[in-house]
Amino acid sequence: MKIDISPREPRRRRQDVLRRLDQEIDVWVASADADGLPCLVPLWFVWHEEAVWLATRTTNPTGRNLSASRRARLALGDTQDVVLLDGDVETYALPDVPAAAAEAFLARTGWDPRRDSPSYAFFRVRPRAVRAWHGQHELAGRHLMKDGTWLT
Repeated sequence: MKIDISPREPRRRRQDVLRRLDQEIDVWVASADADGLPCLVPLWFVWHEEAVWLATRTTNPTGRNLSASRRARLALGDTQDVVLLDGDVETYALPDVPAAAAEAFLARTGWDPRRDSPSYAFFRVRPRAVRAWHGQHELAGRHLMKDGTWLT
């Protein structure tokens, strides 16, 4: 691929990331167990009140990893439109999830884990770092958030 466009300004990249978080429904979720064994799965999500909300079973590797390590890396896009988000994870049992977050998840996905198996939980991922780039020519300005604070 020939690079014939200028890199986006940081403010535009942030706007693009937030638009994607508002519009997309699937995210790749990377987690690891205590021995460092990685797990990568796609999950539905909703961006609600400056956090990514996921739902999965607490009995599967992803649910166990997220609960135990309290960290995750999330990825949107392909190699020409990458968004990576590293965040801190909080686990909410179904009776404890904030109603507004659960309703936002239902509105986005059409699925309500609260009405499914009791083995499900919600996971709030608060971003600590966000990177975004469109190919090699945008690598230099890819860091948009550090330590939970937007840089733009």
